[in-house]
Amino acid sequence: MALRNIVKEGDPVLRKTSRSVLNFDEKLAILLDDMKETMYKAEGVGLAAPQVGILRRVCIVDVGDGLVELINPVIEEEEGSQEGSEGCLSCPGESGVVIRPMKVTVRAQDRNGNTFKVTGEELKARAFCHEIDHLNGIIYKDKVIRKD
Repeated sequence: MALRNIVKEGDPVLRKTSRSVLNFDEKLAILLDDMKETMYKAEGVGLAAPQVGILRRVCIVDVGDGLVELINPVIEEEEGSQEGSEGCLSCPGESGVVIRPMKVTVRAQDRNGNTFKVTGEELKARAFCHEIDHLNGIIYKDKVIRKD
């Protein structure tokens, strides 16, 4: 595993739409392992591949209950609403209030290409939405309703 540089706001890669992963190979496994090490070192709860300069639909989330790897994720269901503070490893030292669903169900693939569904509530729902937004060229600041 290796630490990767986290791309900062202003880098055009953060505004591009990521491409689907088609090859579930050693290169993908290395990316996932590097992203995990990078996220934990930066003390984040999520990281998307564009944040390390890779335009692939890959993100990871760990809100304290174990790592979830999401490849080609799609939000299938949303319930409720929550308003809360968000920050981003690509926008260090900044935060703002964003409205997100209270509960989301995501369909994704694992590192071996197997499809699965995972449901997140509260912080986990927020993290899933935040990271999937990155895959679509959206950063949380696009959705801020007010500064913290």
